[in-house]
Amino acid sequence: MIANLMMYARPETEAATARLWALIRAALAERGVEAPEVLAQDAGEFEVWTAPDLLLSQTCGMPYRLWLHDRVALVGTPDYGLDGCAPGHYRSAVVVRADDPRDDLTAYREATFAYNQSFSHSGYAAPYALCAEHGFWFENRVQTHGHRLSARAVAEGQADIAALDGVTWRLMQDHGELSGRLRVLCWTGESPGLPLITAGQQDAGAIRAAVKQAIDALEETDRAALGLRGLVDIPKAAYLSVPNPPQSAGARPRPF
Repeated sequence: MIANLMMYARPETEAATARLWALIRAALAERGVEAPEVLAQDAGEFEVWTAPDLLLSQTCGMPYRLWLHDRVALVGTPDYGLDGCAPGHYRSAVVVRADDPRDDLTAYREATFAYNQSFSHSGYAAPYALCAEHGFWFENRVQTHGHRLSARAVAEGQADIAALDGVTWRLMQDHGELSGRLRVLCWTGESPGLPLITAGQQDAGAIRAAVKQAIDALEETDRAALGLRGLVDIPKAAYLSVPNPPQSAGARPRPF
């Protein structure tokens, strides 16, 4: 059996995440559900998401709607209380260097765009949809394999613009990462946030209840560190209704 909570992992929140997992395990035990003692935080994302013995993980909306929705069960969507978003929803901060004088998205049409993965909703699909409204997509792109790496690429001049998950951007601000070197140019539209999932044969209802109980029991300092407000139920159809960039835009299928 495997579980992880890796999507917003960073050293500063490691202890709070461990305490959250301890609360989830205790709540699962009350319901007769066994759980691993330690989170598999270093395991490969698709190795976890497609594991037949997956107990709990958090995935991105785009992998969910492309490849996972018919293989896993939704547990619920954490609510991070992001400004400008409905509960359980999020959006991306489109960031540029603080000293870049361009003040309109269309002025970056020929710029170099940094992205974490082509199957990332917040880092790729959301900015694609935003740019499509203005009639373009970035021809010059560089893949970084991480939101924070995309931010660093912009700050250090390897790229000019990037789209960062709103929770990641807030955590970066909270911890002074690249402080003062980046600014928000604009925001993408909002969409359902990163859902918690479990293998299809698991008791998703029991797991959902355990996670809700654990979040409610968090100490305020841990709740603040993780930015958690609660767990909401967003239907599968809401995730599947979000459009994906076409393959011609560089969003390629991920083989398992």
